[in-house]
Amino acid sequence: MGTDRRAEFTDFAAARQQSLLRAAYLMVGEQTLAQDLVQEALTKTYVAWPRLRRTEAAEAYTRRAITTTAISWFRRKSWSHERVSEAPEDLGPARAQGHDDHADGVARRDWLWAALHRLPPRQRAAVVLRYYEDLTEAQTAEALGCAVGTVKSQVNAAFKTLRADLGESAGLASLLPHLDDQTDRTGATR
Repeated sequence: MGTDRRAEFTDFAAARQQSLLRAAYLMVGEQTLAQDLVQEALTKTYVAWPRLRRTEAAEAYTRRAITTTAISWFRRKSWSHERVSEAPEDLGPARAQGHDDHADGVARRDWLWAALHRLPPRQRAAVVLRYYEDLTEAQTAEALGCAVGTVKSQVNAAFKTLRADLGESAGLASLLPHLDDQTDRTGATR
């Protein structure tokens, strides 16, 4: 690869690394694992860089590499689903229904975080790309390497699982978007 193309890649990686790291972290839930994931995805992007013509294509390529690599890591038999935690996993509805003070807000966020990481990898990736990264359904489908309908069904299944896991009575399910509210500011379906 020529010096100019190397410089373009270096600029791209420096500009997008933090955004890519945030998305990877939400997919895998661990900082060091997310860093490894981004590094591997950027390595794949570097190899493909001569074929990529635009920065937008490079970002989409890198997001897809992050997503597919994360999913493949979770599918490996050697992957441990255990996570290190200082707090008990189940804070229960009683704790979540407590007063609206800072501690309850932290407990709610932690409970939602734990529930998100109990989702299957593809559902978690679809929710992260769609709602945290604010990608359209088409962009999410491109990153996941699937059809738009698959994105819709993955997100729908994820929200159904999260609502069941969080419980309607706990009030936490209200933190999740309703599928019929999936319109952007212009009124178009996202």
